[in-house]
Amino acid sequence: MRAWRRWVGIGAATGIVLALVPVVRGNVGIGALRKAEPRSPGLVLPSEHLAGLDLLRMDVRPRRVTTPLRDGKVAELTVDPVLQRAAMAELKRYKVPEGGVVVIEPSTGKILTYASYVNEGAKFDVNLRAEAPAASVFKVITGAALIEKAGLNAKTEQCYHGGKSAISADELQDDERRDKWCATLGIAMGRSLNVVFGRLAQKNLTPDDVTAMGGAFGFGAPIPFPVQSEKLLIDIPVDPLEFARASAGFWHTTLSPLGGALIAQTVANRGVTLEPRIVQAVYKENDKLWEDTRGPTTLRRAVKPETAAELNTMMLETVSNGSAYKSFHDKHGKPYLPDIAVAGKTGTLMRQKNGRFYTWFVGYAPADKPEVAIAALVVNTPTWQIKGPELARNVLRAYFAKKGAKGVTAP
Repeated sequence: MRAWRRWVGIGAATGIVLALVPVVRGNVGIGALRKAEPRSPGLVLPSEHLAGLDLLRMDVRPRRVTTPLRDGKVAELTVDPVLQRAAMAELKRYKVPEGGVVVIEPSTGKILTYASYVNEGAKFDVNLRAEAPAASVFKVITGAALIEKAGLNAKTEQCYHGGKSAISADELQDDERRDKWCATLGIAMGRSLNVVFGRLAQKNLTPDDVTAMGGAFGFGAPIPFPVQSEKLLIDIPVDPLEFARASAGFWHTTLSPLGGALIAQTVANRGVTLEPRIVQAVYKENDKLWEDTRGPTTLRRAVKPETAAELNTMMLETVSNGSAYKSFHDKHGKPYLPDIAVAGKTGTLMRQKNGRFYTWFVGYAPADKPEVAIAALVVNTPTWQIKGPELARNVLRAYFAKKGAKGVTAP
């Protein structure tokens, strides 16, 4: 079992007071989230064609992205050249110790960006490793369980005290004298209020409930993908205090950027998880050996459409009023993506042993009609220049600038 206590939460310490009396800066209705209907699996890609597939050796051309295979074969990828170059440029520009970005088309499962970067030492695929703590991104899972299993919603209110960067047993006890602040579940998601999630989980859920919902979102199972990925770990404890902490995102779960992108894709796609796909054709010289002609392939229904819609409402708070507000707005409060609502969740934890900061952004846009789902992970030292939310913002800027969205400029 991993030494979970080596993780120290620094979560939503910044701006916690603002969370207590939330100021609404505007919101967007749920709208019609896309739904991908299950289709015939079609032709399964023969494994022999993929021998030697290495997603770290992409050849990014203006109109095409490929990567070499064995025996002189080449895999043509679903990756968008403009977005791939933009993501890699950001990672290299700031020379982050480790970073990964995965962008998925929510309605098809096609991967549009697959950027992995390691500044020093042996290179590895950051997007496939599930060593980073899920951190507060796991609040999406707990939130889904609170909605679907306990019948709560974004307007459910919980009063509290403490819980800025950790959760103590005392802070989990209802105390009318000390509980001076109250927040809805939606605000708690946006502001990443640890103690609110801890209390609501203790009152309304069991460890089995949370574990089951984690499984529905892909924790504990392999991700079907042409390159082997690590399982997202989940080990929800039965101890009441540790259960509350785990439900808020402290320890006990790990996440990879590929897994994070699928969480975002699932919510954006009304609760349906699609198989991620990145190889669209295989060539040898000028001969096409195989082409992916399948439609979207459903892996599972993780949650009901109504649950996904409620999560959408909650995740909108993250960017409009919560922990990612500063990342998606300039110092004057002007949004970097005007008229484009972004739904998401941040996550931050520090590893004591080596002083590494793990920062996440998992989300999608536009929130009312999602076109892209994204997961961005940045692993920093105590001195850093960019975090996961800023990385995600800049990749989204590149996407919408390419589309000619009004008022959006490329990073």
